[in-house]
Amino acid sequence: MIDRTTTFLYPRFPIPSRLHLELLMTLARRDFLAGTAALAATTALPAAAAGSNGDAQALALLQRHAEALLQDYPEGAAYLGLDTGSRAALKGRLTDRSAAAEAARRAGAAERLTQLNRIDPAALSPAVAVHVETVAAAHQIGVEGWRQMPIGDMAFLSNNNYRSTPYVVTQGNGAFVDTPDLLENKHQVANRADAEAYIARLNAYAKQLGDETERVRADAAAGVLLPAAFNEITVAQLRAGAAQPAREQGMIRTFGEKTRKAGLGDDWEARATAVVEQRIAPALLAQADAIAALRPQAPAHGGMWSMPDAARRYAWLVEASTTTKRTPDEIHESGLEQCRSYAAELDPLLRAQGLTQGTSGERLAALGKRTDLLFANTDAGRADLLAYLNTVVARLRPRLPQAFGKLVRGNLVIKRVPPAIENGAPNGYAGPGALDGSSPGIYYINLRDTANWPRFELATLTFHEGIPGHIWQGEYTFDLPLIRTLLGFNAYSEGWGLYAEQIGAELGYYDDDPLGRIGYLQSMNFRAARLVVDTGLHHKRWTVDQAVRWLMAATGYTESRARSEINRYCIWPGQALGYKTGHNEINRLRDDAKARLGSRFDVRGFNDTVVQAGGMPLGVLAKVVDRWVTAQRG
Repeated sequence: MIDRTTTFLYPRFPIPSRLHLELLMTLARRDFLAGTAALAATTALPAAAAGSNGDAQALALLQRHAEALLQDYPEGAAYLGLDTGSRAALKGRLTDRSAAAEAARRAGAAERLTQLNRIDPAALSPAVAVHVETVAAAHQIGVEGWRQMPIGDMAFLSNNNYRSTPYVVTQGNGAFVDTPDLLENKHQVANRADAEAYIARLNAYAKQLGDETERVRADAAAGVLLPAAFNEITVAQLRAGAAQPAREQGMIRTFGEKTRKAGLGDDWEARATAVVEQRIAPALLAQADAIAALRPQAPAHGGMWSMPDAARRYAWLVEASTTTKRTPDEIHESGLEQCRSYAAELDPLLRAQGLTQGTSGERLAALGKRTDLLFANTDAGRADLLAYLNTVVARLRPRLPQAFGKLVRGNLVIKRVPPAIENGAPNGYAGPGALDGSSPGIYYINLRDTANWPRFELATLTFHEGIPGHIWQGEYTFDLPLIRTLLGFNAYSEGWGLYAEQIGAELGYYDDDPLGRIGYLQSMNFRAARLVVDTGLHHKRWTVDQAVRWLMAATGYTESRARSEINRYCIWPGQALGYKTGHNEINRLRDDAKARLGSRFDVRGFNDTVVQAGGMPLGVLAKVVDRWVTAQRG
């Protein structure tokens, strides 16, 4: 069911969005084009007045702002392949996570917003006007976010840790989650300077942990404490990380492999091990102890409703995630309605499988327990599951020209979430890799329990995370100005991920796989259910167990998987609302385009327009699609 009641936000430079800025949406550009060169590879918008003085000045300003963001968040250079040449010094740095640095970033963002608001949109071509409008909107909502929520993780731009949260450190965010992944998977080592930069980053990692610990204490003094259940999970993960022998850690083991492959000798791993043992492990333990000490004061519930200014802060998070003015109550009711619609659509398919009794959730749960649909919960079973995901990708690739006029590579590898963080990690996530193929996109799946992943659910997940979802969409941003590649918008990104699942179904993937179609509809229903449980937790004051039971009943998910999802919504309030909001809006725009164009409507042209637009507020996307429709009508 498509929700057609969305109202968008229109502030001064017009449409804001909360920037859940995703440097998982990355590229590798060794030397990124600057100034007017960026205009040559832009969105599907008309390029009238290209090369005008107004465009040149605006693009130059956007490039300077991108460079400023990379200085603030130097990890981005590794993800983007920009840590060479004039930016080589970034390779030995990490984001400063101290309170003072956070304040400086806030001031810098406010100044950039002032500069953006001085630009006259009338002096720009349509394409560049969209770039400026999008970047200004991101800065505006980011600055407003810092004002509304001067607590927790309010990173304006970051590599992995891009979701807004009231909490500095949780089981799903913090330096202990982000930095080891960066070092292991993205820090390239080709020479001694690269290796020294790696050692420098290990030392900086220890400082990050200490700075975060101070901010955790400061937020606690202001009445913001991680709920007790997540306090325990986070402390356990931190202590496990500190206890793991250094040479067994991925970031140290792979460092040794990288330096040996580069012919740099064997002493580097020993140096890195010393940093872990002498600085990082003690900092992890200190952070664990500081968080554990707060447990007696921690709230027993999972929602953010008991913290100071909770209603106002949650309302902002809702607006930020969805780029709409819809209230939590409206979103809650919309989710219930959509779940009822999907249950009705699932009913005949489940009956065809002999599942005639019980609610759709109960029947989905029964289907998910069929042993012939499960992978063994062993290392061999996990390897089989990963191999199956690769067959899904291979089977879909030849169909993509039916959905897109312009194709990208879709360069990806599929990996298990590292076991050290899987208890706090999402069930699946992904981001694109380097333009030159040196660093593929990584699609992670959480395999702590393979019972969470019946075979019939895996194709639609792969379309969402891999192709034509996040990794596929992210590669189109390689053709945008650098700052547009840096910025991401939750409702657009996750809305596209759901729309990618829809594309897979429309390409006939499930024509001979009725169980797979059930998995697809279950996934859509699950995202509608998120509208209910997120608002239930943070607005209606549901308990964690209440939300888990509701999600299990609605989706048929195992308790383990449902609890993992609910734990995620507790620490990232509002983020789960962007998926269905964005998906519904993309479909609304498509329906409108079909109605206006009639027989001239080309779904490939529509898909190209949306995917090439890049991350932006949904209201700006509506303008982009409207211009495409107008152009098609002549």
